[in-house]
Amino acid sequence: MPNRRDFLAGAALSAASLALNAQESKSVDKKSPEAARDVPPPASPPKRPVIICKHTGLSQLDGAYELLLRGHDTLDACLFVTRGREDDPNDTTVGLGGLPNEEGVVELDACVMHGPTRRAGAVGGVRNIKNVSAVARVVMERTDHIFLVGDGAERFAVAHGFPRENLLTERSRKTWLLWKETMSNQDNWGPGLSSPDWKPPVPVPPAPPQSLDLKVRQMEEVAAGLGIPSEYRMNAIYDCLHPPKGTLHVSVVNEKGEMSGATTTSGLAWKLPGRVGDSPLIGAGCFTDQDVGSAGAVGRGEENIRAVGAHTIVENMRHGMSPQEAGMDALKRIVRNFNQDMTRLRFVDMFFFILRKDGAYAGVGLWSQVRGKPYQFAVHDGTGKRLENCVGLFQGESLQWPPANAPTGGK
Repeated sequence: MPNRRDFLAGAALSAASLALNAQESKSVDKKSPEAARDVPPPASPPKRPVIICKHTGLSQLDGAYELLLRGHDTLDACLFVTRGREDDPNDTTVGLGGLPNEEGVVELDACVMHGPTRRAGAVGGVRNIKNVSAVARVVMERTDHIFLVGDGAERFAVAHGFPRENLLTERSRKTWLLWKETMSNQDNWGPGLSSPDWKPPVPVPPAPPQSLDLKVRQMEEVAAGLGIPSEYRMNAIYDCLHPPKGTLHVSVVNEKGEMSGATTTSGLAWKLPGRVGDSPLIGAGCFTDQDVGSAGAVGRGEENIRAVGAHTIVENMRHGMSPQEAGMDALKRIVRNFNQDMTRLRFVDMFFFILRKDGAYAGVGLWSQVRGKPYQFAVHDGTGKRLENCVGLFQGESLQWPPANAPTGGK
């Protein structure tokens, strides 16, 4: 649980990060003490099986790896990880307890890709169904379609035995109310980051820590009045100031080189109803090619859709790039989409998790940190589950949007 000092420290970039320019779109210097490490070039062929995923899936990796050792399909291992998080009401980024849209309704998205049969399935904007990654698998296995959305996807899930249930937990509901009372006048309406009409917040650079401290103290009072328990209060405030782009991606390769990938999400917190990001889009939030590798993403989905990030990465590996090189190239495409405008890029998060068929892997990010700490991803390659640092294209972390010094008051 972050304390206030950790929270405040993570809200500001270093002066060096603020001075970034286009030249910094080169890979970071691995000798720098601030640079996260990539997997070193192996002296022998990489190990298999391998599972990689977002750090939130770490607790599920032992069970998923055991499935692979017992001969289960690679997609079984993927869904063991995703289902574990979708079932957990304390994970506010996926499934039960996921943070809702601006109307207080949880909407979920997911996709799966099965390397051995080269098939895919996806669902988007699903309400009332918890395990949407499993629903995406049923779409793949029992229909001639790939993508079902909204009410149709929900009815399809119910027809195949998935129970309807209320996905909004008391914790998520109260966090939503905190956002409504303190931040909802600074939401997703209006020109987006890619619009020529977008204007950066004033002042730039961001407000000094004491201004953010005042904002946090004001929100603490509101959170206490809403009955948010003290142990969850700072996380709720952080989620309002930094709307989570909650997603879990998993990629798997077994001993035979068979691969699968899966992505599940509750999407951007406080989003417009019906918004679908990159997570269920084949080629953006997830892409698996049995001949090459698998990749997936978490972060600002709108930018990953424009870059078709996961597909771009796999194609880069097909043409000889290492996992890290392939991911960095995809991040540089996002930078180019903003014409290398650091004023805008400071508000963009994007992380890719990449697994090659031979077991080599990498995690890369547009920024190297979140909440003042290195951003990490989870790995299991038979030597035990662990967290490794993503390699950042830029050092530091993105800024929150809306800006932390925005005035309080709901609609």
